[in-house]
Amino acid sequence: MKEMHSEYIGISLREWHTMSKTVHEHLNFMACKKALSISALLVTVNLFNQLNAIDTVSQSQFLSDSQNESLVSSDGNFRLGFFSPGKSQFRYVGIWFNKVPKQTVVWVANRETPIKNSAGTFKIGGDGNLAGFDGNKNGQLWSTNVSIRRIPQLWQSFDYPTDTLLPGMKFGLNRKIGLNHIITSWRSSVGPAPGEFSVRLDPSGSPQFFLYKSTGPSWRGGPWNGRNLNGIPDVATKLRSHNVDYSNQVDIINYTFVNNDNEAYIKFSSRNGTIFSRIVLEPTGTVQRLIWHENKTWEKFWMAPEDLCDEYARCDVNAICNEDTVVHCSCLPGFEPLYPQNWKRKCVEQRKVDGCGKGAGEGFVRLEDVKLPDASISKVYDDISLKECERECLKSCNCTGYAIADVTENGRGCITWYGELKDMRQYKDGQDFYPRVDAVEQAAHALKNSKEFPANRSMIAVIIVPVVLEVLVIAACFYYFCRSSRERKGQKKKQRRSNMLRLESAISSESGDRELKMFDLSTMIAATDNFSSDMKLGRGGFGPVYKGRLPNGQEIAIKRLSENSRQGFEEFKNEVLLIAKLQHKNLVRLLGCCLDEDEKMLIYEFMPNKSLDYFIFDESRKLLLDWKKRHDIILVIARGILYLHQDSRFTIIHRDLKASNILLDGEMKPKISDFGTARIFCGDQTQENTNKVVGTFGYMSPEYVLGGIFSMKSDVFSFGVLILEVISGKKNASFFPDDPSSNLIKYTWELWRDDKALEIVDSSIADSCPADEVLRCIEVGLLCVQDDGNDRPTMSTAVFMLSNETPLPSPKQPEFVIRRAWDKPDSYIMRTRSSINEVTVTTFTARRICWVAP
Repeated sequence: MKEMHSEYIGISLREWHTMSKTVHEHLNFMACKKALSISALLVTVNLFNQLNAIDTVSQSQFLSDSQNESLVSSDGNFRLGFFSPGKSQFRYVGIWFNKVPKQTVVWVANRETPIKNSAGTFKIGGDGNLAGFDGNKNGQLWSTNVSIRRIPQLWQSFDYPTDTLLPGMKFGLNRKIGLNHIITSWRSSVGPAPGEFSVRLDPSGSPQFFLYKSTGPSWRGGPWNGRNLNGIPDVATKLRSHNVDYSNQVDIINYTFVNNDNEAYIKFSSRNGTIFSRIVLEPTGTVQRLIWHENKTWEKFWMAPEDLCDEYARCDVNAICNEDTVVHCSCLPGFEPLYPQNWKRKCVEQRKVDGCGKGAGEGFVRLEDVKLPDASISKVYDDISLKECERECLKSCNCTGYAIADVTENGRGCITWYGELKDMRQYKDGQDFYPRVDAVEQAAHALKNSKEFPANRSMIAVIIVPVVLEVLVIAACFYYFCRSSRERKGQKKKQRRSNMLRLESAISSESGDRELKMFDLSTMIAATDNFSSDMKLGRGGFGPVYKGRLPNGQEIAIKRLSENSRQGFEEFKNEVLLIAKLQHKNLVRLLGCCLDEDEKMLIYEFMPNKSLDYFIFDESRKLLLDWKKRHDIILVIARGILYLHQDSRFTIIHRDLKASNILLDGEMKPKISDFGTARIFCGDQTQENTNKVVGTFGYMSPEYVLGGIFSMKSDVFSFGVLILEVISGKKNASFFPDDPSSNLIKYTWELWRDDKALEIVDSSIADSCPADEVLRCIEVGLLCVQDDGNDRPTMSTAVFMLSNETPLPSPKQPEFVIRRAWDKPDSYIMRTRSSINEVTVTTFTARRICWVAP
């Protein structure tokens, strides 16, 4: 064995090139394809004449990183050597384009075991394997790990791609040895270690390529159709759509697909050898085809997933996705949504097919320009006509559709599907698909395109003519009504257009430097899966709140005004403009709004950690908020309210400050939301009276509840309640352990009076919080919730008292109490010290419809 190896060791590259001439003719670069031979040479490439280059690699001659040694392919297109991705300090052995100015790596050897210094070497190890070594005595970090027994074996990096496919590479399955070529994304742009995305071949049914995220599929390239993978736009079409002159070389990419007993794979080649092309799986999970252009940039001609319909099984089973429609998904012919309000749940058969297997009362309809369904459960017929394929499908009750297998051979060969149809979409370069339907659906489809089914016209007449006559009678009866309705709709449409222009003009002039966008309804429908219940975050008096995702991937929160809300256009406009005037890091940011017919929506930044009450009032989640976080939350809320009262362009009274309107971002930092009930004070105005009391029990000040008077001191009262709730983890309106006429405010004041205020502290933080800091916060809270607004501090004073160790005045005993009645959840009890009897109030306020954050 040794003698056989030594026979080749030390051979020159010129001699090896002569011996392997046939191999060279099929390779773009020898550093990747049959380029690394564990029995003889490291890399079979010719080199440029460089000072630090070597022309032979053997067990005594190797690549050294410290000497800046590398190998270059005979055509000068590719280089193998050591590199560091981006600003990384780690070193890797890899192959990259030699003639592309910006280093573009296409293969990495030691992607999971980086070298931590510049003393690495790449050579043939003692066992005959190619290996990478760390020069600091850390030994071997990577090896080809091939067992050599009887004859020298050839190892090639083409069989072990990383994240890139190059011309000439077979990508698929070698059935003889069980090798499935897989590409795996980098973990990041500077980390070649395997990421969470991979692309591989699924050989079941008609072989297909899947993009996986972790273990689940996120995109599918459909079955081979003789020209390309179904579901992937034609490369020539893509090239023509770019304003790039390739000198009529639009067919520069040639695909080859092989599927036999030994292997199943696809590969591509460049007909023009001067044009570089590659397919890469990005760390973000997108597959991209790029071509190097003469203007020194990588032109992207195709990527997947590219839109919502590219998402695997976006529309569930027996449905099809269309990116060009407002509601992207619809059921296939012969199916209807199980839940019409949320069709995405399931598409079910409208009626059962009779005479299955006998060809009675059933047939097929044609769907044009579609991505064929997932072909994992399918059967391929190599040499039968489309008509023969139809008859073959009718023989099986489980056959649900068929399509041409090879579009280049005049329709020869076909694929038949069995069971549910999944992952279909419309797209320009799609194929015809024939789903199975019953006679009624076939007739209805034929009516839309009578040329398609000329033999069924008599049947169509029998079914359709009576229906048409009935429709004509109904149409005559409602003619006048419809004409009047159109006129009214035209007037409404004109008014809506006028409203839209007014709102856009107002936003443009009032939003200042903020970029406030007008979103169309179709974007909102797409962002929320047609306002799916799965995307619903909650519901307030205004209506539901949905989580959404814009086409650029940005997550948003959508507040949708309910249809029974009485808030009209003027109120909606005023609300939008009010929020547009607010610019502060401690306020939830408004991104834009949507106004379309009767739909009115506000679009906010999405806050992933929900609201403050979600944490502080839950026994398990409150453990995530230690004292430091709670203290920071109190201070941040205080500064946000101070901005509204004093630092913004206008004095703004929020009127509904509460724990559920304090949202938490990804770092648990709070932001104030819900300005649907807010009011602006002008000039020297200090208070206002309203006949419509809005807000939330337990947070409203006495003067507001009893007299409808609100001012900045109303918000100060609400802030004081928030302080006590954050410290205690208890709700003000429902916390009275011993006294049924008490609440959190009264209970806290009594403990403070008896020097026992620390007993109110949440038990989860009681042992870890500084007593002085907590007592100061409790006292500030009690000062803020005093019954008389004149006794309460301003927000600027409250912020100062919370941030400085200054002496504090003593709070006065609270007399006003409002709490929820235990036996009547919709009732509240008001009580003062001077009251002889309690008063129970049911539906105490006429709460207006307002926007609430999720």
